[in-house]
Amino acid sequence: MIAAKPGKLVVISGPSGVGKSTVVRQVLERLGPAIRLSVSATTRPPRPGEHDGVDYYFLTDAEFHRRRQAGEFLECIEVFGRGHWYGTLWSEVRSSLSQGKWVILEIDVDGAGEVLRQFPEAVTVFIRPDSVEELERRLRSRGTESEEAVQRRLAVARHELLQADRYEHQVENITVEQAVDEICEILHSHGLDAEGHAAAC
Repeated sequence: MIAAKPGKLVVISGPSGVGKSTVVRQVLERLGPAIRLSVSATTRPPRPGEHDGVDYYFLTDAEFHRRRQAGEFLECIEVFGRGHWYGTLWSEVRSSLSQGKWVILEIDVDGAGEVLRQFPEAVTVFIRPDSVEELERRLRSRGTESEEAVQRRLAVARHELLQADRYEHQVENITVEQAVDEICEILHSHGLDAEGHAAAC
């Protein structure tokens, strides 16, 4: 069914360790069925507790390459230089937009640039830490990364922070609740609740 008013894309980016996934999950819980998260595809193996089709679509290198060659990705990129690819499938976006739903893409700054070339009207939000030092503390507190991996992520984070001004909105993640409040207000200002959706936010 085609909605009278198509949905919008919402691009949310931010450096690794800034808490994007936690913030996005709570935004989705608060806003309800008017908005959904696009599930990305990746060639990296699942981590403990992750499920195919829920956290990511876990694809083999060959399958990812085949879909890429077939033009099935809105955007895709190799991340962190480790040979793992991530991407947004068109199938995750088109049907929801045509049904009037808003779709959140939680992607990096390079992917965001590709999306904006095709959807210049997308709402863009960059989630930033209050400092690089705090970001480093969060990354180390995970206890899951080698020193080399932490340094690589910090280098990528500095690159991403330099791109933050390309985003229409920037939100500092001091507390999750405050960041969620700000993002809800931003989406309301762009018309998400124009028809009474997500009035609880």
